[in-house]
Amino acid sequence: GAPTISIFLKPPGVIPPGGSTTICCICQRSYGSFVLYKGSRRLHSLEQNGSRAEFSISNATYEDRGTYNCHYLEGGIVLARSEELEVSVEELRLPRPDLSVLSGHEVTAGADVTFRCTSTHPSTVCYLYLEGQIRAQLLSREQGDYNLSHVQKGDSGRYSCQCYAISALREWSPVSNTLDLVVR
Repeated sequence: GAPTISIFLKPPGVIPPGGSTTICCICQRSYGSFVLYKGSRRLHSLEQNGSRAEFSISNATYEDRGTYNCHYLEGGIVLARSEELEVSVEELRLPRPDLSVLSGHEVTAGADVTFRCTSTHPSTVCYLYLEGQIRAQLLSREQGDYNLSHVQKGDSGRYSCQCYAISALREWSPVSNTLDLVVR
């Protein structure tokens, strides 16, 4: 069948001006090339031998904001297009949230895991990220817990969270500390 591409930011989240991040594109096939587009504009292409391509954004400016996607080509023919990735560049004015996992970092498959993203700012919405991809949206600090039930091996990985204020300005926090979850 046709290959698929996943696209995500590493590290995830909203980038502050002057900050940096990497756009990662991963395809199951490994002998073609990847092309990064912003909107309909072709930005970079990478000849690949591996199954992933990484495009860096360093010293980010507001010009870097926008919608990106990756195309995977073999012999000049586009075989797959990723979903669109929204990149946001904003001043990070809120305090950094703290991510904890209430069930411990190592759990057995089938267990329930609760993540808690704590922000000292009173009314925020937080995102829980897994390996750079949005896993869940957590509403307000009062219920800033996210319960992952019946975890499987695929839930293993590096988690972090990031919050924004529920106000007209939608001010963001930096990304929290990261936690590694191991599912045995």
